[in-house]
Amino acid sequence: MSTTRQHPPGGLGREPDGTGPASAVPSDRQWRALSLRDASGIVPMARDFARSALHDWGWLPASSADRRAAAEDVLLVVSELVTNACLHAEGPEELRIGCSPKSLRVEVVDGGAGQPAPRTPHRAGRPGGHGMFIVQRLCLDWGVSRTPDQPGKTVWAELAAPA
Repeated sequence: MSTTRQHPPGGLGREPDGTGPASAVPSDRQWRALSLRDASGIVPMARDFARSALHDWGWLPASSADRRAAAEDVLLVVSELVTNACLHAEGPEELRIGCSPKSLRVEVVDGGAGQPAPRTPHRAGRPGGHGMFIVQRLCLDWGVSRTPDQPGKTVWAELAAPA
C-alpha cells in the first residue's frame, strides 16, 4: 500500500520550463547529497545512501505498515531515477535527498539532454520502460529542472511523509 497519491494517467509532472504542477520546496528541509560520478554499483549505492538517510530521519525502522510502505516507495523511486539516468542520460552525477516534516524530495542530477516521460500507452506485460510510470504513480509530483545555457538536468520527485 502506497502512502502517496497518484497522478492521473498521462500526467507528466512539471514541465521543463517550470510551468505546470509543482510543490514548493520547504525551507526547513534537511538535505543529503551523494556524488555518483565515476562510481561503480551506482544503484545499490544510491539505495544504501537513501536507506541510511531514512534511518537518520526516523522513517526506518518502520513502526507500521504505512510507514514501511512509505520508506519502500522512497527506495523504489531512488532506484528508478538513478537507473533511468544510467540508461538514458550518460549516468547520474549526484543524488540528493531532502526531508521536511510533510514530504521527501529525491533529486538525480545527470548530464543528459533528454526528457524523461512515462511510456504511453503503458503495457504491464512488457519488460523495461516502466521506471517513470512507477515514479509517476508513487509520487505527489515529479519533474525536470534545467539551468539555462548549461548541459544536463535534475530529475526530481516528491513523496509524502508518513503520518
